[in-house]
Amino acid sequence: MARVTITEIARRSGVSKGAVSYALNGQPGVSASTRARVLKVAEELNWVPNSAARMLSGARTDTIGLVLARAAVREPSVLEFVAGLEDVLAKRSQTLLLRLASGAEEEAAGYRKWASERRVDAVIVVEVLVDDPRVALLESLDLPALVAGDPGLSGGLAAVGVDDPAGVDALVGHLVERGHRTVGWVCGPAHLGRVHVRELAFAAADGVAVRQIATDLSGEAVDSATRELLDSPERPTAIVYDGGIAGVAGLSALGRLGLAVPDDVAVVVWGDSAVCAVTDPPLTAVGCDVWAYGAAVGEAALGLAGGRRGAAVMGAVPTLRLRGSS
Repeated sequence: MARVTITEIARRSGVSKGAVSYALNGQPGVSASTRARVLKVAEELNWVPNSAARMLSGARTDTIGLVLARAAVREPSVLEFVAGLEDVLAKRSQTLLLRLASGAEEEAAGYRKWASERRVDAVIVVEVLVDDPRVALLESLDLPALVAGDPGLSGGLAAVGVDDPAGVDALVGHLVERGHRTVGWVCGPAHLGRVHVRELAFAAADGVAVRQIATDLSGEAVDSATRELLDSPERPTAIVYDGGIAGVAGLSALGRLGLAVPDDVAVVVWGDSAVCAVTDPPLTAVGCDVWAYGAAVGEAALGLAGGRRGAAVMGAVPTLRLRGSS
């Protein structure tokens, strides 16, 4: 990728090269409007400072970047994933640079900053979306990137995924065996890649009708979705919740409605964690060894940072862990 020069930024901005230099370096000498225009053009062109450009031809940083949504860290499985990832990196004397972001714009700004300052050798993208705009952004930044998610949604990027369709098969097989034919599913937003992949797998499953309600998985939203499912004409006899925290909220909602688990309604959680084993009753869960998955992602990221061509592979297969809730 050809490096963008100050001359090009000046031409696009309609100002002198001197004005561009002042604006990019935060020096006085240009108006606020000119500075804003120059910075906007520089961002659009993915401008890289000269010092960073020189680094691109030489030394590595021995650092892997990871951006997490602030809300994600409340899930124990996310912390377990990070622990597995960091363990692999530490054993190779590599550093994990972790950044928390409040939204998509903040995450994109972080990638641009890392690319311009040559802060990381590669980045790991989590919670991949359907038609994820981060794929095109990272390719345009020429920043090596690995998707921790379904390879079918990674675009041209390398990926280490989880075989969610296998998890759906195990879950549905268990519920059908127990006599359930109508199942509710309280999931995350529909644009999430994992929700999309599981939705397709549920649609292809035999023996059950699945009613899906997408939410932000907050306690209030889970409570509302649970009530909506149980008030529907085709009332489900089992409910699947995405995440241990949502499963706990679901148990609370069912208790407030005077329903016993599993006698009145069976409950299964997608994403096992220590939380699932200490509820009353303990929560049946579909999950994988998240620590090992994080380690597999770390190994792949190190290979990508070292110049090896990334591949799209399945790094984990979920299994069903039977407990009292079903």
